[in-house]
Amino acid sequence: MRKNANLLTALVVGALIIGALIGHFVLWNPSATPEAQEQAVEGWKTAGDLIFIRPLMLIVIPLIFTSVLTGITSVGDPKRLGLLGGATLVFYVLTMALAVTLGIILATTFAPGANLPPEMVAQAAEQGAATVRDRAPDSASSGLGAAWLSIAQQLIPDNFVKAAADRQALSVISATILLGIGLIAIGERGKLFISAVESLHEALMQIVMWIIWLMPIGVLLLMAWAVGKFGLGTLAQSLGKYVLVVLLGLLIHMFISLPTILWIFARTNPFKFMWGMKPALVMAFGTASSMATLPVTIETSIEAGCSKRASGLVLPLGATVNMDGTALYQGIAVIFMFQAFGYQLDFAQYLVIVLTATLSAIGAAGVPGGSLATILIIITAVNTTLRGAGKEPLPLEAIGLILAVDRLLDMSRTIVNVWGDSVGARIISRLAPDLQEEKEKAFA
Repeated sequence: MRKNANLLTALVVGALIIGALIGHFVLWNPSATPEAQEQAVEGWKTAGDLIFIRPLMLIVIPLIFTSVLTGITSVGDPKRLGLLGGATLVFYVLTMALAVTLGIILATTFAPGANLPPEMVAQAAEQGAATVRDRAPDSASSGLGAAWLSIAQQLIPDNFVKAAADRQALSVISATILLGIGLIAIGERGKLFISAVESLHEALMQIVMWIIWLMPIGVLLLMAWAVGKFGLGTLAQSLGKYVLVVLLGLLIHMFISLPTILWIFARTNPFKFMWGMKPALVMAFGTASSMATLPVTIETSIEAGCSKRASGLVLPLGATVNMDGTALYQGIAVIFMFQAFGYQLDFAQYLVIVLTATLSAIGAAGVPGGSLATILIIITAVNTTLRGAGKEPLPLEAIGLILAVDRLLDMSRTIVNVWGDSVGARIISRLAPDLQEEKEKAFA
């Protein structure tokens, strides 16, 4: 893939531009109702799903299973596995907490939700009512407890086949880790099965290479749909300041925070590594799904210098639990909504946002729009503190304020999610290199 990476990147970037132009100048009809406009462009999304997203999603769960299992069995020692897993989780939680803290600082500094037109706020609340019904029949009712419960249920699945069928990646990972430890424990008797899984993994990666070349077509179709649904002009209207604050936060975290962490802990040129990851980053923008991007992220990270061991363990887990961009976005989005409805939050409520956004980002689905339900969980957690102080809670329908630009911001924050996963894989590669002598030195 390496020799064709530049060609593929150029094709995908061109597809993004052409798709945006088609969406805005051909598909976007400012005189149409939102419902009519959505129906008019739905065929483009359907075509993109059929041509590109569905083939990728078909192999994601099998690839997670084979990647994690081969990564675990290649480490060998459960104590080393515990060190790698612990280091990975600490890295993910700390970088997500850093991201959401950055988002809160930017949101309170620039106050993108202040002084919005009252008619816009009222209209958004009407649009948000349907989203609340669809996204949060149960999850928003228990706030922070829902975030903890969601993570616990995913970590302890009761049916592996059902978890795989429902694409509950965290459940698949936890069950696969247990199986891998069991295979290590039985020694020679497990090698035949491990060899078969390794062969399956190689076959899946070959399929990934074939699917990758469908990326330009799929990205063009999905970009045309995303822009055609609302039009680029939405970004320049009342939500322009909010969009700019989110993009500023994502840029700071992507080009300053994470590169600094990568240089400190891996002694790696972060921007050279980022350039090597460009096929995965471009695809993340086009698909708005870290899960759909995972096969390409694994392949690209190995070529960019990550070890196979680290990529197999860290990246599937990262696509499931590490959502730096999502956590940052959630922090800004929630404060934006409270500002728009005239609320003044205090330090304790900001702390609730940091904790809940970090936890809910772990439980968020790595698919387009997966953060909307978790945003409702964060609002509910803050509302609990407001009720305790004798104040009126924010109506959940306030989420309607961000719906118009959610897809385009989803594409942007997915880049940061995938970049954060990649940085984690590169750092953990120092603890889990592929060469045996390097591995012994790392754990000496």
